[in-house]
Amino acid sequence: MTMPAKPAHKPSNPRFSSGPCTKRPGWTRDALADALLGRSHRSKDGKARLKLAITRTRAILAPPEDFHIGIVPGSDTGAFEAALWSLLGARGVDVLAWESFGKGWVTDVVKHLKVDDVRILEADYGVLPDLTKADFTRDVVFTWNGTTSGVRVPDGDWIPADRKGLTLIDATSAIFAQPIDWSKADVVTYSWQKVLGGEGAHGMLILSPRAIARLESHVPAWPLPKLFRLTKKGQLNAAIFEGETINTPSMLCVEDYLDALAWAESIGGLKGLMARADANARVVFDWIARTPWIENLAVDPATRSNTSVCLRIVDADILARPEAEQAAFVKALVARLEAEGAAFDIGSHRDAPVGLRIWTGATVETADLERLTPWLDWAFAVGKSDLA
Repeated sequence: MTMPAKPAHKPSNPRFSSGPCTKRPGWTRDALADALLGRSHRSKDGKARLKLAITRTRAILAPPEDFHIGIVPGSDTGAFEAALWSLLGARGVDVLAWESFGKGWVTDVVKHLKVDDVRILEADYGVLPDLTKADFTRDVVFTWNGTTSGVRVPDGDWIPADRKGLTLIDATSAIFAQPIDWSKADVVTYSWQKVLGGEGAHGMLILSPRAIARLESHVPAWPLPKLFRLTKKGQLNAAIFEGETINTPSMLCVEDYLDALAWAESIGGLKGLMARADANARVVFDWIARTPWIENLAVDPATRSNTSVCLRIVDADILARPEAEQAAFVKALVARLEAEGAAFDIGSHRDAPVGLRIWTGATVETADLERLTPWLDWAFAVGKSDLA
């Protein structure tokens, strides 16, 4: 192959990590100047900042008014664990898994909660399980967007409006970038550190009236850790959804989330965020279409993520080598880009097939992705040359 010249221009921001994700354009530490530091989060002012985060979240995401939005500990993982531990056990459960995090929820439901009646609908990285086999007389657990496979559900049409069970949706790399059909959602969770580029350790838990009715009518068979307790005396602990968190939040992180939400509003809210993610993903998709050595890990175009774009190398010379050598090739390619300051953290997730993963969420600038793709071609060509 012809060796391309080293590109003349690097991305202005080479941060393409899939989590924590890059900060919003123009972010500086000055954005945190008004953080309520050294004050109690239970003070009037502290609760007001937390409530403001919930209010601004509602304004942008626009779930139905009777949905509750709360801030909980432990990032998206903590939020989803709270939902699993608090809600499951009343019905049989279907768990859909096609990537690392979905498989993690399988482990929780089967090995830790030990729910009696569980069906697992699995698929390999790159494809979805057969969605038509999900039984909505049961509770259904799934990720809306598979962060480690780049495969998302195409929409909510496969979920019946008259379902008997609950839908529990891990939406952390989907929300703010992909439309969520709220009529098909009973539990939605996410973290601040994905599409909005916020800081970690805090999760968001959104509950429908059906989920709240389950909370108030069902007592789990297992003991609930304090961090997962969403009820008090058999009723929803409404304070959690008004800004009174279960444990101590970082008010610095809260301020950062408020800044991200304000930026989101300034670019057109949810529509603006989704448009940016779509435009960013299109840059990568167009490059894939003209590049013979790379392929989207997501097989079906309708299920391809517009945030966590996962890639696999399909060059025949590389694929002919043992898996360990393929992995070493990709690792060297990623290290080469990092050493040049052209791209950070774009290797595939440790549990995923060997390849690349490029975050294209709303906080990434399209121009930086346009500058990235020539560097990918250059790094691949250098790696092939080294093998010769």
